[in-house]
Amino acid sequence: MTFDGWFLIVAFAVILTVLAYPFGQYMAKVYRNERVFLTPIFAGPERFLYRLLRVDRDGVPSAQDWKQYAKSLIVFSLAGWLLLYLILRTQTLWDFTGLNPTGYHSAPWNVTFNTTSSFMTNTNWQFYSGETTMSYFSQMAGLTVQNWLSAGVGIVVAIALIRGIIGRAPDQDGRVGKSIGNFWQDLVRTILYVLSPICIVGAIVLLSQGVIQNFSNYLTAHTITGLTQTIAMGPIASQEVIKELGTNGGGFLNTNSAHPFENPTGFTNLFEMLIVLIIPAGLIFTYGRMSGNRRQGYAIYGVVMFMFLCAASVAYIAEAHGSPAQHAAGLHTHVISGSGGGNMEGKEQRFGIASSALFNTVTTVTSCGAVNSAIESFTGIGGAVPMANLSASEVIFGGVGTGLYSILEYVLLAVFIGGLMVGRTPEWLGKKIEAREIKLAGLGILITPLTALFCTALAVASKSGRASIGEVALSKTGGNTPQGFSETFYAYLSQANNNGSAFAGYTGFIQPTSGSLGSHGITFADLLGGFDMMFARYAPILFALAIAGALAGKRITPAGLGTMRTDNPTFAVLLIGVIVLVGALTFFPALLLGPIVQGLTGHLY
Repeated sequence: MTFDGWFLIVAFAVILTVLAYPFGQYMAKVYRNERVFLTPIFAGPERFLYRLLRVDRDGVPSAQDWKQYAKSLIVFSLAGWLLLYLILRTQTLWDFTGLNPTGYHSAPWNVTFNTTSSFMTNTNWQFYSGETTMSYFSQMAGLTVQNWLSAGVGIVVAIALIRGIIGRAPDQDGRVGKSIGNFWQDLVRTILYVLSPICIVGAIVLLSQGVIQNFSNYLTAHTITGLTQTIAMGPIASQEVIKELGTNGGGFLNTNSAHPFENPTGFTNLFEMLIVLIIPAGLIFTYGRMSGNRRQGYAIYGVVMFMFLCAASVAYIAEAHGSPAQHAAGLHTHVISGSGGGNMEGKEQRFGIASSALFNTVTTVTSCGAVNSAIESFTGIGGAVPMANLSASEVIFGGVGTGLYSILEYVLLAVFIGGLMVGRTPEWLGKKIEAREIKLAGLGILITPLTALFCTALAVASKSGRASIGEVALSKTGGNTPQGFSETFYAYLSQANNNGSAFAGYTGFIQPTSGSLGSHGITFADLLGGFDMMFARYAPILFALAIAGALAGKRITPAGLGTMRTDNPTFAVLLIGVIVLVGALTFFPALLLGPIVQGLTGHLY
């Protein structure tokens, strides 16, 4: 460990907070339909899109209750899934655009099913190598477009839940309280006022640092050994920025943010980490502003930042300490002149241990999944940190939108538990919390981990599932090693959390041999993973919207002397305890079977 490493982690947290607070205030104005500095630019296109979508009445989009909001969201997402699947399955038909210079054919149907489900759900899990599979047209018109839209869907659900929390009870005419906004208006304003400006500026910044953006043919280079190397080209900068900003994570290139065409410098590494977290962090301040209780927003931000710094610190310490294999071999892991020490396997020399540990923490506390190093090359304890982050089910900042509505469900649960502890009816921002809201919140919290655990159990208990595990992670008898279980568990946990990062062994194609289930195993992983991603994405969304609908119609009562405060350090500690307790009870046994056993016993595989 070095002073520079610790300074990077602390400085990152400070810079993020300084940027997130004003951005959160800006988003609050956007979703309150107030005038912002971009209104003169986007007001015209905004009105045009409302007319095109036919959602406005006298220039104002009509209000929707939670069921109408959910119906619009599901119909929109289904249409996006069908369009993306069609684009990817008919890739060669778009050659007339000139955006398929390598002449790539369409991927098999099962891979296309998995990829379509992945990008529609903001997961960006990739069972393929982008530069050897996808045309420029597929990357741009298919995958990049879904990067924008899936991010927008997550954000608007969080905003709808905020409106439900702060909504008033209906008046005598029933005109107030049932509405949680309009899905189409929220989506349009998200695309125009939140995502577009950052993407435009961010793409320019990345271009200035060396991220490429072109439609050139792939280059052929001749090496000094007489061999040839193909160097991929393409419109990378425009996809890279929304990949990070929308917490998508799917790279244009197979090595993702470890590739210098996607992440060329130390500055771009820091910049990309910041834009991954800027919306999830900013939305917490947006909640504080829109709810009229900024102190509660500060309390929630303090909770997630504390948990984030703990995760980053453990990952950095574990990697700087080195692996059991290094110690067993007598290799030094201390910082000496000319060496940063620690476990550098699978990491970029350009970034080092601290940046690699921080980057992987940033992208696993969110639903991003981008990587600048190989997670499966981390030490046992270092590799347990990304799993633990995913086990928190996107409450440590989380994905764009998904993080906020997930943490608010935990806040609801903590309010209920705290209210019972002090012997009073639980209240949250003046609204009584009753059985219906707690049932919905409980289901919303548990549906993601239960999906991940069910898929993992099905995979490790079936021949088809085991065929998807890398051969190096299987024992001589074909059984799972701790590494093999970690690969499987991480895969379905990542997909259920719409993250997309992986322990690489589970993403490789097993070449079929005599009597092998390799091909069948990959199909199994494609299909089960696709359903894992879709169910774990949309079931929690429906529960979050149902909570919004349940809270929207409740009357607000003034706080009394016995009302438990939800904006002080005591509640913050209670909230951390609830998050850790639920995560530990749900996932600790699975973590013991994989990375913890590997870290304590020194197993390499």
